[in-house]
Amino acid sequence: MAKANVKDLLEAGVHFGHMTRKWNPNMAPYIFMEKNGIHIVDLHKTAVKLGEACNALEKITSA
Repeated sequence: MAKANVKDLLEAGVHFGHMTRKWNPNMAPYIFMEKNGIHIVDLHKTAVKLGEACNALEKITSA
């Protein structure tokens, strides 16, 4: 399976988060910045966690 990189995530618009007034404080480590009342998600952290999720799924399905 092809690994997603930051450029692919950016082109897909993954970085657009949610309105700043509707958020879970547990997401604070993954928020890059706020712009015009919208949280922008950190794509570097997203790519790492997406890779971890893919690895976990591959491990589960190979068993």
